[in-house]
Amino acid sequence: MSFAYHNPVRLRFGEGVLDEIGALVAGRSYLLVTHPDAPMRPWRDRVTSLAGEPLAVVDTIEPNPSLALLRRVCDGLDGVDPEVIVALGGGSVIDSAKFLAAGHCRFAPAHDHLLHGAPIAAPALPLIAIPTTAGTGSDLTKWATIWDPEGNRKLSLNRDDLYPEAVLVDPLLAATLPWAMTLASGLDALSHALESLWNVNANPVSRTHAVQAAHDILAALPRLQRDLSDREARSLMSLGATRAGLAFSNTQTALAHNISYPLTLEYGVTHGIACSFCLPQVMQAALGVDADCDAALAASLGGTNLRDALSRLGVPADAAAFGVGPDDWRRIVTDAFAGQRGRNFIGSIGRFPGMG
Repeated sequence: MSFAYHNPVRLRFGEGVLDEIGALVAGRSYLLVTHPDAPMRPWRDRVTSLAGEPLAVVDTIEPNPSLALLRRVCDGLDGVDPEVIVALGGGSVIDSAKFLAAGHCRFAPAHDHLLHGAPIAAPALPLIAIPTTAGTGSDLTKWATIWDPEGNRKLSLNRDDLYPEAVLVDPLLAATLPWAMTLASGLDALSHALESLWNVNANPVSRTHAVQAAHDILAALPRLQRDLSDREARSLMSLGATRAGLAFSNTQTALAHNISYPLTLEYGVTHGIACSFCLPQVMQAALGVDADCDAALAASLGGTNLRDALSRLGVPADAAAFGVGPDDWRRIVTDAFAGQRGRNFIGSIGRFPGMG
């Protein structure tokens, strides 16, 4: 057996760890990237009270950040030159912050690198991530998802210097999330965990994180469905998302994520739902291919029927629920197998339900 595992992010987890932000910024000038939402205001105020006033605040980030959005953000940062970026928010905020870090708040360098592979002269700015949802995984990885609706494509910014310098995972920050957002982010994390198992890049360390992550998430989500104020379940969900991030930070995602991208771009399906509703079908295509994967999936689910668990959470079982017709579904699945993330999947298209 031979494998490698690497994740350089300094991770702090627990209620109240947000209060360490001042020590992490350590007097450096910083750009704060966040959301404008009212529930975020106390956390923004907490960050600035402990770390000092930022050079500037970017709070115009939208879900699924696009190149057009990031161009506008960069245009508004002319002359802003921080020493570090603090990202306070969900995956869209952290991914946007990575784009800004790569280009030092300038659009052209990051854009040209992302689209054309053009070199960027300077290393990325350091990034401190403070996730406010339990599911993104971006706080523990070296890539960012950027969307190009005009080109009908999803882009991945992938650089070794985009691992955050540090991450503060404080479950209290997710305590006020409504159910729809709790569910979508939680299912994204579940998908990260399972996708890292049926993956050609899986290793014993990533599998260990993934198995425990799936346990945590499948235990936490039904509890939060019943009671969003369940503090212990919030902490368990944050821990599961963190473990899933540690798992797929070394494997990347696989087929279910490649299936999800056109569903988000063409049909407007929320990412966490788009990448999770088909997990049982993807699992069916993976079972029997690799004994280690089979054993890890059995340990992850602990006897739980995955389709039944998703149905109880209100997740549709079929792409038709999103308005996807049979021909388009076959096209989406076929393209997914051919795509980069699809090539991480251990199974073949003939094993996928309805595609044999």
